[in-house]
Amino acid sequence: MAPVAILVYFYSMKIAFYSTQSYDKEYFSRYNPGYEINFLETSLREKTVKLITDETVVCVFVNDRLSAPVILALKEKGVKLIALRCAGYNNVDLAAATSAGISVVRVPAYSPHAVAEHAVAMIMTLNRKTHKAYNRVREGNFSLDRLIGFDLFGKTVGVIGMGKIGQVFAGIMSGFGCKVLVNDLFPNPDWEKQGWKIASLEEIFISADVISLHCPLTESTKHLVNKETISHMKPGVMLINTGRGALIDTGAVIEGLKTGQLGYLGIDVYEQEEHLFFRDLSENIIQDDQIMRLMSFPNVLITSHQAFFTDEALSEIARVTYENIQTFENGGMLSNAVSLSV
Repeated sequence: MAPVAILVYFYSMKIAFYSTQSYDKEYFSRYNPGYEINFLETSLREKTVKLITDETVVCVFVNDRLSAPVILALKEKGVKLIALRCAGYNNVDLAAATSAGISVVRVPAYSPHAVAEHAVAMIMTLNRKTHKAYNRVREGNFSLDRLIGFDLFGKTVGVIGMGKIGQVFAGIMSGFGCKVLVNDLFPNPDWEKQGWKIASLEEIFISADVISLHCPLTESTKHLVNKETISHMKPGVMLINTGRGALIDTGAVIEGLKTGQLGYLGIDVYEQEEHLFFRDLSENIIQDDQIMRLMSFPNVLITSHQAFFTDEALSEIARVTYENIQTFENGGMLSNAVSLSV
């Protein structure tokens, strides 16, 4: 039998892949159409730009910092494309990228279900205290003391940010029988047909039993949850943040928890997460006093930017990232481009 020829296509552009984790290597190797990738565990900063040799694409994640000096250094290195393997782009100086002639692309919707479902998981865990019950039973403690929760049915849930994730989350909460209030800069009248009421931020703060943040981080949304807005919330409110850490003022939230104004807090993101998340610090003395204070509260649940972490999402992130790079290389129209106009 004659040998069978196997064709492997190698693309001309090389990729410098920053903030690499084991799962990044697994999924980006699995779906690689033939690109040469330099996997780097370090994050992208001014000091780490020098690790780029002849790569013309950098692939980055949420905690890489693409400031104006970094982008200028990328330009000098010959980089032509910044490929974000995430939806958010608040960590990129878009003005500097435009000036440098470097295109920026992202993965706008890898799995809205993954993030929305994680937000619901945080609500259920905080409410029914399943994490505490699990640990008790493993130690032979079958007491129900201090495990009382509440029915979600009939409660008012406020959703701030109605992109794809927010809409999926609102649909799930409707399924629980909740009254859903939604807020977005660009409200869609069709949401009312879903049984969701379009509401102002003020109305959500005043009347919601649960508030979940799904909006992007911009100048206008930074510290959206602060001392003043917390004071308007219903006492004992549950606050969930799976968006971006800086949507909430951590100091103000700590004060709200101490006074009882905030009854529950679930966060998958944190303002200073770049110094903590995605690494094992179990043998280190953590220097961040605010995260340590949050961890001391019995009514706080913290996960380390885990909401996106499903097989479907990781597969889609790799697939769309490569698709973005291939389109750029072929001179096609970048449907997932990010610019100042966006």
